[in-house]
Amino acid sequence: MAQAHHFSAKLTWTGAEKGSTSSYESYSRDYMIEVTGKPPLAGSADKVFRGDASRHNPEDLLVMSLSACHMLSYLAEAARAGVHVVAYSDEAGGTMQLHQGKMRFTEVSLRPQVVIAKGSDPARAQRLHEQAHEHCFIANSVNFSVSCDARVSVAETV
Repeated sequence: MAQAHHFSAKLTWTGAEKGSTSSYESYSRDYMIEVTGKPPLAGSADKVFRGDASRHNPEDLLVMSLSACHMLSYLAEAARAGVHVVAYSDEAGGTMQLHQGKMRFTEVSLRPQVVIAKGSDPARAQRLHEQAHEHCFIANSVNFSVSCDARVSVAETV
């Protein structure tokens, strides 16, 4: 694997169509994220920050990037270890609060639910979450706690 990977995205404030920033209360927080070759993603601020609750917000995207990175790292570890994962879901959550005078994330909790095939080792499948966490690029890049409370079960059918 190459030692450096580069990523780029284009963000466009689409709220300008609804008016300028003439006042804090009146301007739209809507934007579009575009990455070449991928569907655009509609975003806004969180509703508490006067955004459109029907659009993705930066806080949701941060939590989900940690969740997705952990899942992808976990699936890679499982494949290498011979653990056959047949289902994976996560209900992740994060806390943002005032810390030293600034709003910031203070923690994100991952709660993956993993189903493995009969014949795979549940204890090993559980331990793989630690390895996945160590290899998660996004978790390695943030300055707050990322915890993982994983549950592993065995599929009832083969």
